Amino acid sequence: MTDFFIKVKQQEALHLPYVIYKKPNKNKLVGYFQKNDHLYFAENLSEKGFVFAPFDESQMILIPKKEAVKWESHLTSYKENYQPDIVIAEDKVAKAHYEALVQKGIDGIEKGLFDKVVLSRMEVVGLTDFEVVSVFKRLIQSYPTAFCYCWFHPKIGLWMGATPEHLLKASKKKFYTMALAGTQSVQENKEVVWEKKEIEEQQFVTDYILDNLKNVTSEVSVSNTYTLQAGNLLHLKTDIEGTINKTSSLKEVVSILHPTPAVCGLPKKNAKDFIIENEGYDRRYYTGFLGELNMKGIGKRKSKTDLYVNLRCMQIEIASNLAMTQAHLFMGCGITKDSVPEKEWNESVHKSMTMKRVL
Repeated sequence: MTDFFIKVKQQEALHLPYVIYKKPNKNKLVGYFQKNDHLYFAENLSEKGFVFAPFDESQMILIPKKEAVKWESHLTSYKENYQPDIVIAEDKVAKAHYEALVQKGIDGIEKGLFDKVVLSRMEVVGLTDFEVVSVFKRLIQSYPTAFCYCWFHPKIGLWMGATPEHLLKASKKKFYTMALAGTQSVQENKEVVWEKKEIEEQQFVTDYILDNLKNVTSEVSVSNTYTLQAGNLLHLKTDIEGTINKTSSLKEVVSILHPTPAVCGLPKKNAKDFIIENEGYDRRYYTGFLGELNMKGIGKRKSKTDLYVNLRCMQIEIASNLAMTQAHLFMGCGITKDSVPEKEWNESVHKSMTMKRVL
């Protein structure tokens, strides 16, 4: 494992693109280290490599398999490392701004613009001693059930995250996806109870995915909804799997799923237009997607695609004066007609702790 992180530091020193990641509940680290600093793009998702795509569905960046060196390493020590909640003074200006945004979303629902909209905010945190390898190690120790990653390109920047949400897993024509919605904090020795708002939000997501996949799939099966724990947060989750039609493509399925109702809203276009017009900042790669694209494992014949939604993430802006380095954190909440602005603010604060713990 030491050699793996030495390779990361060498790539950093050369200022070349790379991605390192660990899949949920696995003890293997994977890295793709690009051999040049060229900016490659995935045009139709038929390429092979690691894709990093933004929320707005524009240019999808690719670390091509043929232009990168792959490294793998097993974790030599592995333990869950949930740290206690951090007490941070409440930002009253940010709170008022976000609650006003949420209320605007609720008003939009009452006007019939959409049934659900996911509204987010960005928070900037100053970092005095940021170091990639140390933070990534804390990330994988703290969130073993999440897809943990660190992605860098000198022409784009540095992103890190620990996302609980699969966008799509596909092998040939078989696929798996999930509907994920609703959030509450873990409370020890207390039964998990979901309110009507969260149950309804989860059903919105599930129904949307099933309805929109009908034209590109030949069969679909759905699990019962259950509670998923991701770090110190709980979510409602439904597993969906099936077979893609012979005449349909991976890109068609991804375009249906992304952005999901869990990160955008319903109907998708109306919610997305509202987000772009009202959030007041550019999400960039937050709520985009990332992962392996048409890659073959060692000794495996089938090409597999394994994509995740870019949640619980941050963009790191490294300054020449390290004391000026900043982390841009992103948090979003699903807004329905039953939403309460103050509760949504509190949920966003809980979500911000995912990255604050590892910083």
